[in-house]
Amino acid sequence: MNQTQSLLIIGFVWPEPNSSAAGGRMMQLISLFQEQGFQVTFASPAQDSDFMVDLSQYKVEKKSIALNSSSFDTFVKELNPTIVLFDRFMIEEQFGWRVAENCPNALRILDTEDLHCLRLARQKAFKEKREFQTTDLLVEEVAKREIASILRSDLSLMISEFEIELLKTTFKIDSSLLYYLPLLLESDQIPDLEKFPSFENRKDFIFIGNFLHEPNWNAVQYLKEAIWPLIKKELPEAVLNIYGAYPSQKVLQLNNLKEGFLIKGRAENANEVVLKARIVLAPLRFGAGIKGKLLEAMQCGTPSITTSIGAESMQADLSWNGFVEDNLEIFAKKAVELYQDKKLWLAAQINGISIIEKRYLRSSFEVDFEERVEFTLNNLQQHRLNNFMGELLQHHTLKSTKYMSKWIETKNKNSN
Repeated sequence: MNQTQSLLIIGFVWPEPNSSAAGGRMMQLISLFQEQGFQVTFASPAQDSDFMVDLSQYKVEKKSIALNSSSFDTFVKELNPTIVLFDRFMIEEQFGWRVAENCPNALRILDTEDLHCLRLARQKAFKEKREFQTTDLLVEEVAKREIASILRSDLSLMISEFEIELLKTTFKIDSSLLYYLPLLLESDQIPDLEKFPSFENRKDFIFIGNFLHEPNWNAVQYLKEAIWPLIKKELPEAVLNIYGAYPSQKVLQLNNLKEGFLIKGRAENANEVVLKARIVLAPLRFGAGIKGKLLEAMQCGTPSITTSIGAESMQADLSWNGFVEDNLEIFAKKAVELYQDKKLWLAAQINGISIIEKRYLRSSFEVDFEERVEFTLNNLQQHRLNNFMGELLQHHTLKSTKYMSKWIETKNKNSN
């Protein structure tokens, strides 16, 4: 690709690769586009955080932008990016129409992270103590917004094959608008088990996950109230270490030394703590996308036990690196079994490596991704003509979201 082409990423937050899989995902996307020859600018309306990555170290220009402000129009017109990547649909809602007006020839890519409407619909069904049905999505308010955002975008990056199929069947989204790009690992991230701690040199169970993410908090509650007591009964000396960024006071209050249920907070080095553990527990009861914590477990040669939601779209027809169980009694039983049975544990490790090699290596995706981006750029006019619903939504968006934003901007000026 032409070395002078530029990419503007508009971030929901500044990337925190050590806090969440989403932060790691964003750094992977930056690297992929830089490899294609793009100069990258990362802009966000979010406030700086203590744990955000120093983008300048990755040769990325950092730019703070404002919501509902025409100052963005001036900025984006001057930058004139070849591609604009929106970090989640809420950002496309805010800035997509401005990009379309000021840089109509820029390729607009949406990185969905996961389908928010799927996660929220599952969460609602869970709280209402009923089974989730795909028809729940059709009445989910966020679904209307998220699907509109996908249609308005030229290409949406998806990390879950299940979600791609859902978009195609339930919402009739054309496959030309969707691209499967999961979390990616370099070939040197395939674990060398001989260099890792052995079964005998590992101990304890671990849960790890960002506590700003509701499915993680719910899983910790589930462990505390239902699963851990069953495991502890069979393994009285066992300890469960709970790690995660941004723990609230209600999370910290669950710490109980006597029960071996320890809230550790943010892990300075996530790989290090997962490497020392014998088993990862991830009893997720709702959620979407694929789970960075479970891919990380495979990288560390640490078997895991999760639910069907946790393992969704992660393994294809390959054996899991541990067990996938939705029944809490069986989940606890398998956790005890895997913790004690070295032969079973070693087999689970090997399964994890197989999943990484066949599903998540960057080398399996980067060439095809570059070709898809280049093809879409070179055929953008026809691509958009083929997406009539997207053009229709873009037209109406320029009459609704646009004027709502301008009204807020005027209101802010008057109040000042």
